[in-house]
Amino acid sequence: MRQHLIIIIAYFLLPLTSWAAAPAPSLEVSAYLLKDFNSGSTIAAHKESERLEPASLTKIMTAYLTFDALKQGHLTLSQNVPVSKKAWQAEGSRMFIEPRKNVTVDELLHGLIIQSGNDAATALAEVIGGSEDQFAIMMNQQAKKIGMDHTNYINATGLHDENHYTTATDLALMAEALIKDFPEDYVRLYKQKEYTYNKITQLNRNRLLFLDNNVDGIKTGYTNAAGYCLVSSAKRGETRLISIILGAKSNAMRVSQSQRLLNYGFQFYESTLVYKKTQAISSMYVYKGAEKTVIASVKNDLYLLLPKGDYANVKATTTSKQPLIAPVEAGQEIGKITFSLDNQIISERKLIATNSVGEAGVLGKIIDSIRLLLK
Repeated sequence: MRQHLIIIIAYFLLPLTSWAAAPAPSLEVSAYLLKDFNSGSTIAAHKESERLEPASLTKIMTAYLTFDALKQGHLTLSQNVPVSKKAWQAEGSRMFIEPRKNVTVDELLHGLIIQSGNDAATALAEVIGGSEDQFAIMMNQQAKKIGMDHTNYINATGLHDENHYTTATDLALMAEALIKDFPEDYVRLYKQKEYTYNKITQLNRNRLLFLDNNVDGIKTGYTNAAGYCLVSSAKRGETRLISIILGAKSNAMRVSQSQRLLNYGFQFYESTLVYKKTQAISSMYVYKGAEKTVIASVKNDLYLLLPKGDYANVKATTTSKQPLIAPVEAGQEIGKITFSLDNQIISERKLIATNSVGEAGVLGKIIDSIRLLLK
């Protein structure tokens, strides 16, 4: 059956002055990635697909699964968690939990996120998965759901293991999922600069929190093999950026390189909300329908990331699937919207039906059948 295209051209004109973005900064790290949170677009990257050790960046997934267990009702924040000998004796950074002292899930979350406690990570893994090994299986299952196809977890802490690895690309997906799926938990915990447990106060290892008020997370990591790592996020206005730094040579360098990357993104790029989800974009003809048209929209808020000023020159082309024949279900894919700049396609998104359209009566079906034959 021949395809018929309905083309609707729309122009977005804003009073902006276009100016080209400067080249991304050159960073002395093993790999880096800078992404726009709203659109998912990459701004700058270097060896973003290279397999590297994540160190304590692993704990982003440990926190994610803890938030999910809380959401599912498997845990409560006030629930006391038993401290095993393995958790108590965890090597590396610790929050100093003890076997004979009660510790709650909420305290462990603070110790995990702010103090980067390996003991907290182990205790949470054991209460959620039954054992750290079983929890690692859960971590890998969730990683696949998120789309982290080049990640493998062996433990909940990020301690060195040659089979424990990820990429900058996958870490960005992990960070995005954390903020999208658990926004309230993210806001509540990740910007805290210090935490006291067992009469020991420790500062958040993410020094960017102390230097830039726009930064509100996320996690540091370090092992000899991984080097100094930092996943950070910052928000200015409606634009949120996510920065991944892997394999810096020092704590100071991972902070400075992250800040350079974030400043570059905010200085030269902007994220613009084009359409809100379910907002009417166009009307598309429906054959054999009780109604002749259906409203097309996008499933989620649609953002475009562009160098500052370029949005004034963006052109959008809306294309419907044809012939579009009733019945049409709400949420069904019915076309796409394509954005171009200087005759180059910069983004494409699916369009969905905002409402259902039932079938027409016998006469209406006959008339539209004749129309289809004549096309």
